[in-house]
Amino acid sequence: MNVSIRPSDASCGATVTGLQLDSDLSHEDLILCKQALLSHRVIAFPKQGLDDDALERVSLKFGPFGDDPFIAPIQGRDHIIAVQRKAQEKAPIFAENWHTDWSFQAQPPAATCLYGITIPPHGGDTWFADQIAAAKALPPDLRKAIEGRRAIHSAKLPYAPSGVYGDEDRKTDRSMDIRADGSAESTTLHHLLSPHPDTQEERIFGCVGYIIGIDGVPDDEALDILMRLVEHQGKEEFVYKHRWEPGMLVIWDNRSVLHRATGGYEGYDRLLHRTTVKEFS
Repeated sequence: MNVSIRPSDASCGATVTGLQLDSDLSHEDLILCKQALLSHRVIAFPKQGLDDDALERVSLKFGPFGDDPFIAPIQGRDHIIAVQRKAQEKAPIFAENWHTDWSFQAQPPAATCLYGITIPPHGGDTWFADQIAAAKALPPDLRKAIEGRRAIHSAKLPYAPSGVYGDEDRKTDRSMDIRADGSAESTTLHHLLSPHPDTQEERIFGCVGYIIGIDGVPDDEALDILMRLVEHQGKEEFVYKHRWEPGMLVIWDNRSVLHRATGGYEGYDRLLHRTTVKEFS
């Protein structure tokens, strides 16, 4: 079967067919996948039929596993997280706001791999926002406000004991095994505008939520900038809305897109397994 890469109609996103990722991929096929990921930011591989062993093998073809804090891995695994919600669950949707995975780390993961297992008949789409396109379209005044500035990243708003997924959330019926703790209070700095590590294209990195301030900028001024920025980052013209299928693996470049979960599948179970890739090998 010939390999086909079909771009979406949106700013980012593509579907790749003609490859079974857990087979003996040629070096050329693997390079093609990595190039497609860098070009399209988000790539979907339908009809993959992966179990957890295969998901780990496929992830490692792209690079070593990343470090995934605050969410317990599934039983018997060190690097697979279950992104799940039960049919009658009442807890708020997990990860419904725009974010970049683990941007509070000194070296956030290069990519995230998410595999669809139980997919509801409607709802549950994942939205992606192209941050290279968003950087190109920055209004001059907003560019001036962030250029050369470093954002203060922290996990404290979601994952500290007092955070969104902290002590109070543990009283809900959430099915995901989230383990908030005090280490979420730590901070790290990343430039708001910077070259993509592999392509050197300018991108906006991170957004308010994991970003709690801007280094050297008063808090009220920083919050105003960050709120203006996230409104720009999530504009419709930058967004690809991905519809899931069972057996589909989606890999996204965590350095060049934001993403967010959506609901709309009340009364249905939803289960996906996730790994992260530290850096491309």
